[in-house]
Amino acid sequence: MLNFCSLYSGSSGNSLFVETQNTKLLVDAGVSSKKIEKALEDLEIEPSSLDGILITHEHSDHVQGLGTFSKKFDLPVFVNQETLDAMPKQKDKISSNNIKTFKIADKFSIGDLDIKPFSIPHDAANPCGFNIWNKGKKLSIATDIGHMTNDILKQLEESLFVMLEANYDPEVLRCSSYPFSLKSRIAGPIGHLSNEVAGKTISYLLKSGLKSAMLGHLSKESNFPELAYQTVVDELIGNSYFEDNSIGLSVASRDTHSELVQL
Repeated sequence: MLNFCSLYSGSSGNSLFVETQNTKLLVDAGVSSKKIEKALEDLEIEPSSLDGILITHEHSDHVQGLGTFSKKFDLPVFVNQETLDAMPKQKDKISSNNIKTFKIADKFSIGDLDIKPFSIPHDAANPCGFNIWNKGKKLSIATDIGHMTNDILKQLEESLFVMLEANYDPEVLRCSSYPFSLKSRIAGPIGHLSNEVAGKTISYLLKSGLKSAMLGHLSKESNFPELAYQTVVDELIGNSYFEDNSIGLSVASRDTHSELVQL
């Protein structure tokens, strides 16, 4: 059993859930502790039963509730040193016994989950995505990616499921109310991933066995769920996929948890 659920996903806050029969993890805690508790309660998961929290990077939409949630339920936090040092307010709330540092590209295990972080291009201290395995099944989490690279594609190969960023549509971003500096950051090489590139990435990964994908981290101002979905579908059709329902495709909500994806 290897399950995935997006609790919250978007520019306003991110928190994901991964479980096996024996291990339960959060990936990021970018909303309030109360909201995370509520989402887990809806899934009938007791927060104190979690085995830890993985952190991708220090931006507030990924760590807003981290310190409080870890402290309240005495949960270990798995984070690289640079990211830890870049979030002093959260670090101060976490018990020193619960700080577990890892190095990017070094594989480690939590319960019966094997985890390998990989670097991503984003404007943070040392941001990463995660590959997670259980009994030969692999899922990947890759958001906050300024641009897709051959190395990231290689990291994502052979995943059965991927949570992939589809943050913005270039035209919607151009017409949005964001200031020019923010538009440039989002569309820049260490900003976020567009719908079109997400579609191209999923098309590529289908060649190595991808079965399902969830689009995540959508911008509230420069994207729409329906647009992200359709753009990716158009890319898949253009690459001769999707005609036989060869992939399950969904879009994560910013406000409510997703269906449980069972690998």
